[in-house]
Amino acid sequence: MDEVPCQWFALRATYNRSLKVQAALQAVGIRTFVPMRRVRRKIRGRERVLTLPAVGNLLFAFSTQQRLYEYILSEGDQSMTRFIWDRVSRLPLTVPDKQMEDFMRVCAEPSEDLVYVKTPDPKLFQGARVRVLRGALQGVEGRVVRIRKSRRVLVDLPGLLSVASTYVPVGDLQVISDD
Repeated sequence: MDEVPCQWFALRATYNRSLKVQAALQAVGIRTFVPMRRVRRKIRGRERVLTLPAVGNLLFAFSTQQRLYEYILSEGDQSMTRFIWDRVSRLPLTVPDKQMEDFMRVCAEPSEDLVYVKTPDPKLFQGARVRVLRGALQGVEGRVVRIRKSRRVLVDLPGLLSVASTYVPVGDLQVISDD
């Protein structure tokens, strides 16, 4: 019997319960990722920095499709988890490993300056395709864009979400060909 390889699946958690679903999936041994953002909020007169999900209902799971189906079915009628479907292929939406790895590395930056883009402007994809050569994002591939007067690397998960890194100096970028 052939072993089915694990893939990154995009999942939707109902009613902004992505952190609860993440904890439940991790409890059964499934690797997950929820994109987070840092925000400043005033709570009882004191300013605090909170880490919140960037998109309240989005998470990613690294598993086989069958194992995720079994988890969703085990939740019964009160299921909090749904697959996000690719409208063209009519299959659950998957993200290639390299693209997901780059996305997670950019999201992991401990900065309030990350920019999450849900519905990207086509102008954002006119920038050159680049690879970061030095620094914390070494090896990350994306498009160079200008957002908030800073040069950033935009990593896109088509149909889902894009994230733009913090400022990246020109000397740390290498232009690569569009594949």
